[in-house]
Amino acid sequence: MLNVTGRSHRGRTCEYSKGERSIRTPFVIGPDDADVRISADAGGRTLHFFGTEAPIDQKLLVSASSRRETPPALKDGVCVVRLPFGDDSGIPDGSELVVVPNAFELRNDARRLVDSVIRIREKAGHNRLLCLLGIAEPSTASILAYMGVDVFDDSLARAAGAMGLRLLPEGEAVAAGDVSEENVADLRKECEKIALFTGHGRLRELVDQRAPSSPSSVAALRIFDDVGYRYQEECCPTVGTSFACNTTQALRRPDLRAYRDKISERYRKPAHKRILLLLPCSARKPYHTSRTHKAFASAIHTAQHDTLVHEVIVTSPLGIVPRELDVFYPANSYDIPVTGEWKCQEREMIRSMVSGLLSQGYDKVVCHLGGSSGLVEGLADMEETVVGDPTTPASLRNLDEALRRAAKGMAPVDYSVERTNTMGSMLAFQLGQGAADAIMADGGYVIGKFPYWKVMRGGQVGAEKAQMGMLTPERGMVSLTMEGAEAVAATGRNTVEMTGFEMKGNLFAVGVKDADPRLRIGDEAVVTFNGEAVAVGVAMMSGREMVDLNRGIAVKVRHKR
Repeated sequence: MLNVTGRSHRGRTCEYSKGERSIRTPFVIGPDDADVRISADAGGRTLHFFGTEAPIDQKLLVSASSRRETPPALKDGVCVVRLPFGDDSGIPDGSELVVVPNAFELRNDARRLVDSVIRIREKAGHNRLLCLLGIAEPSTASILAYMGVDVFDDSLARAAGAMGLRLLPEGEAVAAGDVSEENVADLRKECEKIALFTGHGRLRELVDQRAPSSPSSVAALRIFDDVGYRYQEECCPTVGTSFACNTTQALRRPDLRAYRDKISERYRKPAHKRILLLLPCSARKPYHTSRTHKAFASAIHTAQHDTLVHEVIVTSPLGIVPRELDVFYPANSYDIPVTGEWKCQEREMIRSMVSGLLSQGYDKVVCHLGGSSGLVEGLADMEETVVGDPTTPASLRNLDEALRRAAKGMAPVDYSVERTNTMGSMLAFQLGQGAADAIMADGGYVIGKFPYWKVMRGGQVGAEKAQMGMLTPERGMVSLTMEGAEAVAATGRNTVEMTGFEMKGNLFAVGVKDADPRLRIGDEAVVTFNGEAVAVGVAMMSGREMVDLNRGIAVKVRHKR
């Protein structure tokens, strides 16, 4: 029985149990464990897995590059899959542990490693353990776990140590004598770190630290972020803890790319915003709580023209963050070294995203970026307002005057329209345009003070007032009421169809009949039965996980009928 206990993108920790015995992943198979070990004799290697003895070496041993596929061998839940593993290959029903015995051949072939792991894990699904033999070492265990590998063995660490090669998390070094035990100890210690980072949702940071230990690891991570993006994005959360982007490769994190994709594909500026104001980021998140942005606010909100101003923060690694989204993940959680230097990748990304936003149409553009104004130079006619530092009295005075000039002749917009239009943009970013329109239909409006906004419907003569949802910075998105859930369910978005039983609390995976594959961990999830909304809460798994797994909370229920 498999139970996922922690997640960090595609990486995870699990507890696998059989009767009274269990293991926790990431797990390292050694020669001496009573429940899980590998033995070898003249007939080849045998995996001993909780009483099952599964041969893992076939009589005809094909290589990963042979193009000759062999059928999987299944014995009592242990499925042995020898590379190559093609698109038409499958994992037999009844498999609980998928073992790849010749993974060592992928050690220095980054592209085939990424392709093989993704292909096998996709076919295996979320409800099976994946084991790669002969490939794990202290410096590569984290990236393998991040790709979705659960179980390793210590054969490479022992073989390298017997030849006097010391394997460390930071790389390798030549040693005097046999250092196999030291290598194995470091591999097991690294797996403990992997479990710790995964439990805190920060495995990617450990991977970014370990990848530079070898060219092949750097190549594997680059390729994985490229060709494996969709595979990774399926397990990216929409909420999370604080994280650091300390390397160039961190700019390609899947959760950051997913944010940029949603800005490009879903986000539309509030219709009433006519003046684009470009602002620098701040160290404190969300930005609006920082001293710097409170100073900006003192110059922006000086008259009713402030409703015409669209504040957009220019930053790496996100590109742009509209003010209304600064409480959303990952804008509320990232940290990055600030030196005033911009890499070419950052410049290109920022210019592309600002250009895309400009294409939505503004009458005026004001730039308050100061020394970083070169990032957007030439994209539009814009007035620069910074003198020295963006927060100096002269800069703030220039900002106030520039916005007043830009708004001259423009009719101010009522604050009720400001809140309603802005909420529409936020909901479209979070749930898609169709769901946003459904929530805001029939006279939807917004009350409250940012960032504590309530989405309401009704209240006119003959109409019953109902709250549809509420934005809170603690959650970092709009949380739906049952009325809001019903509106979203009608669009088919973020739904989880449950089987026929009486739900007394949370919805567990065993009770899930089907789920929207677009659901991500942290999303608002609407539980339905026979097409009708019966509950709403937070997705604790991705949509596909809810269908694949049999244990664990699928939806943490907030409201139910």
